[in-house]
Amino acid sequence: MTLHPCILLADNWAFLYAQRLALKQRLPLHVCFCLVPKFLDATIRHFGFMLRGLEEVAEECRTLDIPFHLLIGYAKDTLPPFVAQRGIGGVVTDFSPLRLPMKWIQEVLEQLPSDVPFAQVDAHNIVPCWVASDKQEYGARTIRRKIHDQLAEFLTEFPPVIKHPFPVGLQEEPISWDACYSSLQVDCSVKEVDWAKPGAASGLKVLEEFVKERLKHFASGRNNPNQAALSNLSPWFRFGQVAVQRAILEVYKHRTRYKESVEGFIEEAVVRRELADNFCFYNPNYDKIEGAYDWAKTTLKIHAKDKRPHLYTLKQLEEGKTHDPLWNAAQLQMVQDGKMHGFLRMYWAKKILEWTRSPEEALQFSIYLNDRYELDGRDPNGYVGCMWSICGIHDQGWAERAVFGKIRYMNYAGCKRKFDVGQFERKYGAHSFTQ
Repeated sequence: MTLHPCILLADNWAFLYAQRLALKQRLPLHVCFCLVPKFLDATIRHFGFMLRGLEEVAEECRTLDIPFHLLIGYAKDTLPPFVAQRGIGGVVTDFSPLRLPMKWIQEVLEQLPSDVPFAQVDAHNIVPCWVASDKQEYGARTIRRKIHDQLAEFLTEFPPVIKHPFPVGLQEEPISWDACYSSLQVDCSVKEVDWAKPGAASGLKVLEEFVKERLKHFASGRNNPNQAALSNLSPWFRFGQVAVQRAILEVYKHRTRYKESVEGFIEEAVVRRELADNFCFYNPNYDKIEGAYDWAKTTLKIHAKDKRPHLYTLKQLEEGKTHDPLWNAAQLQMVQDGKMHGFLRMYWAKKILEWTRSPEEALQFSIYLNDRYELDGRDPNGYVGCMWSICGIHDQGWAERAVFGKIRYMNYAGCKRKFDVGQFERKYGAHSFTQ
């Protein structure tokens, strides 16, 4: 058997399924990862985080007597020959609802030997995407009950990963991590961040700190960018280094003490995340204006020619050089830390709609900046976040106004009512990074 995984082995249903199949057939188990030279707007910030996580996986595989193979190149070019040369009996892979990974899967399927079975496991959602719903859901209110009705079945403890009793027998070539980095064709000017150490061990430590120190403040403080209330786990979720299911299992232990916080975290980490996957899976235009609801497309078209109060270029936005000190601080936080506070992500994207020449340009700019700088970019949550802010996805029509039409509006004064804007601006303003 071979597994083409998301990164984590423990708490990975795809890996656990593959090992179960291999044990049943008394076969060796191989773990493979296909390293592509580039992926959308990912930079060395993202590839570095991923590769160091993979080094931890390779070490974990060694302790389990499971060979780990890092295949350099696109899956269609590397995985089918690997399967054929080693006489692999079956392939198990993880699931992504995004068009590029889905295309990679289809290309592999077309080239695998016809007698090699192929299975795909949704290892990063708790309720598998196609089980949660068989159609695009309108919003959180229409998918929430479907998710909660099935949580009892799927929110179980993970069985343990075991040392594999059927070894390959042949000594595998050691991985040249230098060659992996050399194979990349990515922008190295966006530097890696210091605060987020890659790998499952570090991610689980962040989870432990969240449960002990920040969970109790989640309900009351999650919309305050100045308060330490969020889990900060999205980079490890994004790269498969911590399972959302593991986080929910740990958080759920405190449902009696911190009922509102636990329910709020489940809403965001389960319902909203799975809603994002649902949208990307069932809507091929998940990152285009064409993917919006009819009411939103109509209102954006009606107001497309409205006079904008300010117009900024992509370069000005990227460098945080607008008239709005809060927006600039949020942008610079993302550039510096690879993470922007969730509340400000909404404000940030809505202002891009207000300050660019068209809704199409606003969506293009917001996705580019999100995917280039956010550690958790190029992910369904990021696309849906931009689509919610600019195109009203999973939202409703609001009072009509210039530029926005009926899309929900946010402004600086509203942020001032929510939190101490000046404190955030002082922390992340341009002066903070030039001293």
